[in-house]
Amino acid sequence: MKPVSRFTVPALATGRDNGTASAGVEISALAVVFYYMFNYLQRSRGWPVVVGFLLLLALYSLITALELKVLQSLLNQLFLFTTVAILIIFQPELRRLLAVLGNLPLFATDQDSPLDVDAVVQATEQLSRKRVGSIMAIERSVDIHQETHSGVPVDCVLTSEMLDSIFVPQSPLHDGGVIIRGDRIQYASCIFPLTRRIDVNHTLGTRHRAAIGLSEETDAIVVIVSEETGDISYCHDGALHSNVTLNQLKDFLNEVLKSEVEPAETRSRIQRAKDSLRAMAEIIEKKLRPKEKSN
Repeated sequence: MKPVSRFTVPALATGRDNGTASAGVEISALAVVFYYMFNYLQRSRGWPVVVGFLLLLALYSLITALELKVLQSLLNQLFLFTTVAILIIFQPELRRLLAVLGNLPLFATDQDSPLDVDAVVQATEQLSRKRVGSIMAIERSVDIHQETHSGVPVDCVLTSEMLDSIFVPQSPLHDGGVIIRGDRIQYASCIFPLTRRIDVNHTLGTRHRAAIGLSEETDAIVVIVSEETGDISYCHDGALHSNVTLNQLKDFLNEVLKSEVEPAETRSRIQRAKDSLRAMAEIIEKKLRPKEKSN
């Protein structure tokens, strides 16, 4: 009996230590996930719903403590539909999050030809100089046309001259935005969804509100030229960057799209995994870092 006791006790202690370590890892992981999730939702249109749901949980806890059986039964029936309600209410946020994950280098697949950044920058310069209002949506992993269900099919090569001619005030396609996919202009005269945020500057016009709304619904990059001032802005991930220079716009496009320009097959799986982890770390850091105000 003594040998059994001598070897059993350390085994139990080791198992208890492993269980404590696993619990610590799980709690830390859940804390990071919930912190990131609340920070993400706090900047979305669904944040009032989250607050309401938390208040409902607090009310349920109070009813349970007071042992109010009828109200508790009614709330139990209500919570049966919570999962479906969350999927419906937070569908845009979930779609954007999945689009970001699917766009990581690890999951990269064969894509369209890379974007001609110079053509976009040159067209933006010409439109800004002539103060021609325009909105150009650069599609990435989410199909913009499926989200908007609007626009006239164009499907032509992306050039600065073509973009300039589309937004000329006399053009029948100038009213609305264009959708750029790879090295081609796919649609023109598109109507993009306006943002519903209440914290947006009231001086912003319809183009800028549409750019914010589209970048909230998809992972697109939207370039805007103001008709009144000729100022250049771009919108990404729901954040509007106003009064940027052409060099700033070009650097941003090159930085964001650089991983999409390099073909996936030229990189090893290990390198793609490293790039994915690096991209994920940048995404988390960007989400957790307080947003800076636009100029």
